[in-house]
Amino acid sequence: MLSQTAEYALRATICLSYSSEGLVSTSELAEVTKVPMNYLAKVLQLLARAELVTGRRGVGGGYRLQRSPDDISMLDVINAIDPINRITACPLGLDNHAGGLCPLHRKLDETRQVLIDQFSGVSMTDLLSEVGANLPLCDEKMTARVELTLGKQ
Repeated sequence: MLSQTAEYALRATICLSYSSEGLVSTSELAEVTKVPMNYLAKVLQLLARAELVTGRRGVGGGYRLQRSPDDISMLDVINAIDPINRITACPLGLDNHAGGLCPLHRKLDETRQVLIDQFSGVSMTDLLSEVGANLPLCDEKMTARVELTLGKQ
């Protein structure tokens, strides 16, 4: 349903949400998110272009969120990579469909609207604070570090 690149972007954004203070290096992001570093660099450029993250090059450089995790929805991240667009006209350009969408494209459009509604209602903070859930991207050794960052001692 989502492209691999969009999922990579979500992983990176969640990882950066754990570290709202300070920068996270590309190599650390790549390790935590299990995304190849060269590919991750391209994903981060797209997120920066969408003004979701900001970065600094060089020694001590890295990336951080440009806004609070509360203010970044899953839809923001997905749309920065592969926007979910509604179907407003017949994709086939058929003249006899000018008055409305056929049943197939209407159903596809309705499904896209459901995705937009669902993804727009979930912030990065929501994903991190879901009660009883495993923390996203965390194995046992990272969970303690993240819980300290999030104040869940």
